[in-house]
Amino acid sequence: MKIICFGRNYISHVKELNNEILKKPFFFIKPDTSLLRTDKFYLPSFSNNINYEIELAIKINKIGKSIHKKFAHKYYNEISLGIDFTARDIQNDCKNKKLPWDISKSFDYSTPIGKWFKKSELNSLEFKLLKNNKIVQIGNPDKMIFKIDELIQYLTNYITVKKGDIILTGTPSGVGSISKGDRLVGYLDNKKTLEVDIF
Repeated sequence: MKIICFGRNYISHVKELNNEILKKPFFFIKPDTSLLRTDKFYLPSFSNNINYEIELAIKINKIGKSIHKKFAHKYYNEISLGIDFTARDIQNDCKNKKLPWDISKSFDYSTPIGKWFKKSELNSLEFKLLKNNKIVQIGNPDKMIFKIDELIQYLTNYITVKKGDIILTGTPSGVGSISKGDRLVGYLDNKKTLEVDIF
């Protein structure tokens, strides 16, 4: 399986990082070794600035290539939340040197994924992230620049998706750093979906 992450998909987040608003979707891929399979995240020694980025996640349920957006909804039935942990100091250094910045996103255990819900179980796709019981991010796919089905259409023009692949659809504004002792809790449709303790 693979994890495909779309970036710069909320105008509020684009502005907070002083990035350019894109005219078409942008994605990068994380390996399956980036999945965090516990509720504990250990800060890596190679970065002094790990940031959280909460995102709506969808799980692909069958193989697909060149999927038109009007059929895209048939290719996923489960939705969750994921955190794209980012080594912001390393990412900024790579950007300044005009180098790819996969190293800042794709390191081991950098992608916690929460509980999966069937689409029929959810009344809303609004989500939020709490850091130490304080809301730091609120998102809703209605505010995405490119909607979920558009992302699937764009992605599958280039890459075949397979059953079990996970797509992260972009983060809203409010990203920030984490420290040892922090606790992150994500809610989807007001349902507790994701919990991560920082060590």
